Amino acid sequence: MDQQSIESSLADLHLPAIRFYYRIGSTNDEAGKWIGSGAQDLALIIADEQTAGRGRAQRRWISTPGACLAFSLILLSPPFDAQLLSRLSGLASVAVRDAVQRNYDLPVQIKWPNDILIDQKKAGGVLVEAQWSGETLKGVIIGIGINIAPESVSAVNLPPAGLNFPATCVESELGRPVDRLELLHAILQEILTWLPRLSLPDFIDEWESSLAFCNQWVELSAGDIPARPQPGNDIALQEVGKVIGLSQNGALKIITRTGKLVTVSVGEVHLRPIAIDQPFPPLD
Repeated sequence: MDQQSIESSLADLHLPAIRFYYRIGSTNDEAGKWIGSGAQDLALIIADEQTAGRGRAQRRWISTPGACLAFSLILLSPPFDAQLLSRLSGLASVAVRDAVQRNYDLPVQIKWPNDILIDQKKAGGVLVEAQWSGETLKGVIIGIGINIAPESVSAVNLPPAGLNFPATCVESELGRPVDRLELLHAILQEILTWLPRLSLPDFIDEWESSLAFCNQWVELSAGDIPARPQPGNDIALQEVGKVIGLSQNGALKIITRTGKLVTVSVGEVHLRPIAIDQPFPPLD
């Protein structure tokens, strides 16, 4: 992978600018700097090796040279209202799902809000960050990281202990080598296809159709402690319930064991499936 091969592979997408780095700290961080110095809409940053990549809660995600796909796409003129920002993580996840399923026929699920699962194993993630100037949206960064080769599944990239999601990579699930530029092109093409549809009701339906653990019992937690109430969340100190879908703003909808409908939309909330022998509760 190099600048010339990337530009050649993505030529038909007509991206205005592409920056390739053999080694970088974080593509999202670099994208943020680029916005500040005059990046164009749909500018792309891609790295062969990422030494300080991160997910939510600053969790590390390190990309081994030649083994991962790590890139960030800049949106300066989003074709949607700022209120739809909460849907962008879903858009990126749906784009990855479509690209992987159409190119490799692998079963992809989206663990809310931003993890990519293949056969219930974590294969990648999404980190969407918005840049503001006061109340004005300056730009949005869509960061995507995908484990491609077995070397990408290192100790630093393993999910936190206790979350029951073993790590995997596309090549291990597929059983053959994967062309990173082929997958990069496919994901970007899907993002560009979905962007104009972000505000439509059927977008939530698409996101919801691949939602992991739907109609299953899950436990919500925040890091190493039970989830605590936050503005925009209805969750209690500790919440167990069944996932029933998504709201129109991409919030997770849960029915608790007492039949209460709660939504989870913001904060560092994580979920994991749990085994409970209890029928689906009726709504209050």
